Order: sequence, then C-alpha cells, then structure tokens
Amino acid sequence: MTKHSVTKTMLLATLLVSLPVAAHTGTGTVHGFVAGLSHPVTGFDHLLTMVAVGLWAFNLGGRALWLLPLSFIGLMAAGAALGFHGIGLPHAESGITLSLVMLGLALWRGWSLSITLAAILTACFAVFHGYVHAAEARSAGGQVYAYSCGFLGATALLHGVGLVLGHLLKPVTWGRPAFGLFCTGTGLYWLIQGI
Repeated sequence: MTKHSVTKTMLLATLLVSLPVAAHTGTGTVHGFVAGLSHPVTGFDHLLTMVAVGLWAFNLGGRALWLLPLSFIGLMAAGAALGFHGIGLPHAESGITLSLVMLGLALWRGWSLSITLAAILTACFAVFHGYVHAAEARSAGGQVYAYSCGFLGATALLHGVGLVLGHLLKPVTWGRPAFGLFCTGTGLYWLIQGI
C-alpha cells in the first residue's frame, strides 16, 4: 500500500466515523479519584488529544519530551481552577475540538515549531480541557480535589501512551501522519456537527 493510498483510506475512514464527543455529557454524578481517572479515558476527544500531545512531544524530541506534557497538565489545572471558581470560558467545547484538529495537523503535516511555541500552543488548548473537566465535576461536592487529581493523573498517563506510541511508530513512516490525519478529520467532523 502506498503512502498516498494509506492517506486516502484514513481520510475516508475518518469521514465515516460518527463517534459522539463523549467526555462532556453534562449528566450524571462525578465522585472522587476513580471518576476523575476514568473521565479522560472514556471521552474519545480527550483520549485522542492527550495521546496526540505525547506523540507530538516525541516527534519534536529534546526538551519537548517533558515540556509539552508538563505545560499541558499545568494549564489544564489552571483551566479547572477557572471552572471551579465559576469564571466563564466561552466556547470551551469548540476549543477542545479545535485542539484535536490542530494537534492532528501538527502530526499529519509534521510541523516542527520551536519547542517554546509548541508548548505555548499545547498549554492554550489545555485550559479548555481543564475548564470542561471542572464543569463536569461540580456534582463532586467535597471530592473535587480527588477528582482533579484523578483526571490530571489520567492525562499524564495518556501523554505517556503518546510518547510510547511515538517510539513504536518511528520505523513506520506513515504511522504518525495517519494518526494525525485521523485526529484532524475526527475533530473537523465534530466541529461541523456542532454548527
């Protein structure tokens, strides 16, 4: 299979995917550490984004290996603090979906931004993710701290998965672009659905 046919196949598969943005239902009750730990894993948008951050960090190499994941987690916590304190962040859901599109583009097109610029871009996306997690956690009552530790820990683990995936895909020349294309296509699909 040629690189061109793989790209076409991935694009077609992405356009046919109709997965809901499952991480932000706004329903149900959130309780404690385990709920926080499972939340990023059960929402496909979060799952793809967190893995994409780790994969992009691997791709950039050097200081990016720790700077991108740490900047994401730090600003994710800041976004959660905004949400817990009732400070509004308009279009947070769109910001999350746009983060998936942009990170997908970075992987698909092989963007090699400076590490500082890549960390800033990644951190900006993280604010939206943290904010929406906080909105989901309003029903956690006194367990907000445990819930937050859970979703921050899960985020770190998923970044680690992305780093490992980067290592595994290194010999597969079309692997990173294909994953990026899938992320971009999925994010665009969700953006169109939200219009």
